[in-house]
Amino acid sequence: MDVMGDKATLFETGRFVQPSSREDTETPDETGEIADEAAEELRQRLAAEAGDVEAMSVLGAMLLRRGDLDGAEPHLRAATAAGDRAAANNLGVLLHQRGYADEAAGWWRIAAVAGSTAAAHALGRHHRERGDEPAAEYWLRQSAEQGHTLGAYALADLLEHRGDAGAERWMRIAAERGHREAAYRLARALEGKAAREADGDNGVQAPEEAEQWYRQAAARGHRRAALHLGTILERRGELKEAGRWYLTSAKDGDARAACALGFLLRDAGDTENAAVWWLRAAQDGDGNAANALGALHAERGETQTAERWYRAAMDAGDVNGAYNLGLLCAEQGRTPQAEQWYRRAAYAGHREAANALAILLLRGGDETGAEPWFSKAAEAGSVDAAFNLGILHAGRGEEQAALGWYERAAAAGHTEAALQVGMARLRDGDEQEAERHLRCAAGGGSAEAAYRLATVLDARRPPEPAHELGEPVHRRSECEEWYERAASQGHRRAQVRVGMLAAARGDVVEAARWYREAAEAGSRNGAFNLGLLLAREGSEPEAAVWWTRAADAGHGRAALRLALVYARRGELAEGQRWADRAMSMGPASVAERAERLRDALRQELSA
Repeated sequence: MDVMGDKATLFETGRFVQPSSREDTETPDETGEIADEAAEELRQRLAAEAGDVEAMSVLGAMLLRRGDLDGAEPHLRAATAAGDRAAANNLGVLLHQRGYADEAAGWWRIAAVAGSTAAAHALGRHHRERGDEPAAEYWLRQSAEQGHTLGAYALADLLEHRGDAGAERWMRIAAERGHREAAYRLARALEGKAAREADGDNGVQAPEEAEQWYRQAAARGHRRAALHLGTILERRGELKEAGRWYLTSAKDGDARAACALGFLLRDAGDTENAAVWWLRAAQDGDGNAANALGALHAERGETQTAERWYRAAMDAGDVNGAYNLGLLCAEQGRTPQAEQWYRRAAYAGHREAANALAILLLRGGDETGAEPWFSKAAEAGSVDAAFNLGILHAGRGEEQAALGWYERAAAAGHTEAALQVGMARLRDGDEQEAERHLRCAAGGGSAEAAYRLATVLDARRPPEPAHELGEPVHRRSECEEWYERAASQGHRRAQVRVGMLAAARGDVVEAARWYREAAEAGSRNGAFNLGLLLAREGSEPEAAVWWTRAADAGHGRAALRLALVYARRGELAEGQRWADRAMSMGPASVAERAERLRDALRQELSA
């Protein structure tokens, strides 16, 4: 049991408790303090020898502070016998230090009955250590209700341990009286209550009152409060102040704060100082910091150093260390070692390691071994694993099972899964659900989803209203916006469609730009349409170049156009060759026209 009471009132003398031992060397200020203390002790000793009870009590307290238990005991006993309650309390402290807990409790009881709040607090702590909670509560309440700060905190701690709703009131009282641990715990309780009311959402902001208590505790030197305050401020985007509190906590030795400060510095581009704080945190056993150091060295190509830090993270109990070792080995092509580390992390419950292990097994042809790990990862909340299970079932033709996993991944925000669900709903004819999922996927950055959403909206778009003079009026529609978004992401069919829309409104330059971009990316439709545009502008030779590219990619209409071009030039054999190719490519309408052209060219050649 620790010495009872706080520094100012522990011995009820109004003096602060001083360390019992000093360094061999002392500063001039310390020398002066020692001289003053020696003079005060001599004065009290002379008064005590003259029978002054208060002097006996103060002298005993001074000797007790110094650690001179043998010298302090007779003075404290004499003062206690004369009815001094402070001496009775301090005699209890002395006996407790000697290991006589029960005898100490007896003197504390005497002092507490005489009105000593410090003794009531000490007696309550004594009973709690003995497991006598009713007695502990009685004496702690006596101390707390008489204004003893430590008594209020100890009572709150006892009530909180029992789940008593009154704990918060006493924790608040202790905090208001300046108890920094009470302020910290009150803030934690308020923050936890807010999270529970928000159904456990980890992203919920700490209530303002909790933040204020964290500030009070942190300002009094509570390093964990400084860490939590920094976290709140970082989440709110107030990075500069967050960094100051992380620094305060880290300098006081909090490894988590040092690690958090490192991430803050890294995000600001200062990797060198980030590494300094990560190193300090890692050396204090912070696995997250060790992982960060490993990643930093891996990025620099220093794989051996990276591996050493990942192992340090693993030794610190951070399962991410094993997962990162698996990633490192996989990047180096060391597949057996990667599998070993993935398994180790996966067996420890690391869901992404389970997913990575399943992918590794699947690539190795072991689908049977991969599926349980995908399932384990997905059940543990891995969105990627749920999506991968969808792919696995779809590959077997198990469409319903695949859709179930896609829906699960989509509900968690997986873009490609939302696309797959949207496409499945389109096939089923459920356009409303399809649109909802396609919007989610398109909003998440999927170009294919943006294109398919645009086609859905395009199909239901009403005809363009006519101008009063008979000219069409173009209004930019939502489907065009989605086509353009997909096109800007490199989606070739969307680029062709945007080009067609531009051509329809007479913007030849814009149409040509999109057709060219699609054609250069390999779109045969883009090449064909660009050829048409160029031909209409009088650039048939350049058009033929793009039609040739389209025809070589299997575009029948482009081959037919080339046959016509060569026929007009009088190159009948070449025209016949392209007509033959157009017939083989189709579609039927093109093949029919190509056949008629070919027959005409044959007659011309044989004439």
